[in-house]
Amino acid sequence: MNEQEVYYTIALTRLTGFNFQTALQLYRTLGGGQAVYDHRNDIRDVMPDCTDRLVESLKEWSLPLARAAQEMEFITKHHIQPLLLGDELYPQRLCECPDAPIIMYYLGSAPLNQRRVINLIGTRHCTTYGKDLIQQFVRDLKKQCPDVLIVSGLAYGVDINAHRQALACGYDTVGVLAHGLDDLYPALHRDTAKQMIAHGGLLTEYMSQTRSDKINFVKRNRIVAGMSDATILVESAAKGGGLITTRIAMDYNRSVFAFPGPVGAPYSEGCNNLIRDNGAQLISNADDFVSFMGWQSDQQLKQAHDQGIERDLFPSLSLEEQTIVDVLNAIGDLQLDHLSLKTHIPIGQLTGLLFQMEMKGVVRAMAGGSYHLLK
Repeated sequence: MNEQEVYYTIALTRLTGFNFQTALQLYRTLGGGQAVYDHRNDIRDVMPDCTDRLVESLKEWSLPLARAAQEMEFITKHHIQPLLLGDELYPQRLCECPDAPIIMYYLGSAPLNQRRVINLIGTRHCTTYGKDLIQQFVRDLKKQCPDVLIVSGLAYGVDINAHRQALACGYDTVGVLAHGLDDLYPALHRDTAKQMIAHGGLLTEYMSQTRSDKINFVKRNRIVAGMSDATILVESAAKGGGLITTRIAMDYNRSVFAFPGPVGAPYSEGCNNLIRDNGAQLISNADDFVSFMGWQSDQQLKQAHDQGIERDLFPSLSLEEQTIVDVLNAIGDLQLDHLSLKTHIPIGQLTGLLFQMEMKGVVRAMAGGSYHLLK
């Protein structure tokens, strides 16, 4: 951990007089929090179009730096891992999102860049129907795709059921919080959260002493959507936070799915409307989901390797597969989201193509979620 960079980046998030998007622009333009601090008195040399208000706000760092020092003590004491935008451990799928946090705080054990990452979201008033859907879906998915990171928001209803079922099935699961890691809301979920730290983790963009205000729950939805390959809406009323997350996921070019429910059921209305309006692909089970994602069964790949299937010397490649080969050959190993950006292939489709290319022996998934071209 580069403690100086973490220190100045935390301070940057505390500066007043400009909004989060400006902080992100500064961070990306100058390359880090310390670089912003170093240019605090000549910011127009590197950002000629910055406002007078920004110029003035960047001159006074004393209070933000004091607060950053306090936060550094907190994260060190509680073994919390700060994740800077662009770091290897930072959720790589989130990196390319236009509103990615410049720093997040992670307490957990699971890698955030696993090969498969999905989120299960929905109403806080989860019905028996919804609970049964989650239980059956996660159980069946585990049989087909043993290595999936399941993300949700640790809230009442669908969220907590998704986390608990993931734990029961042996999946890692991460909860994205709307407050700092010095607290837990709702407190009723504290025991589950402790289990998640050992088999997943807790992730937040908020410093300690941050209240769980309503707006924070809306903001955290972008992290849930952005760090995942797919968003799955289990149950939702006609209006709700789950629908906000699905909209964000669509904006990020992520795959969106929804379970249908009985006509007239209040907590299926949002799902049914989303499917009707072509905002989500209808699924009724894990088989549907795996098929639509093109993941097939991860067990197939394992069996193929175990049986010693050799790479064809001249495997037949589709146009999209050849595009992937050309990009990897020109640039080298790439994370999934970066590869999607370079090939202009949506992540949902890309994961299916990469699976087929692994079966052909053309590419290999590496630790950390990157893909390597086998030559």
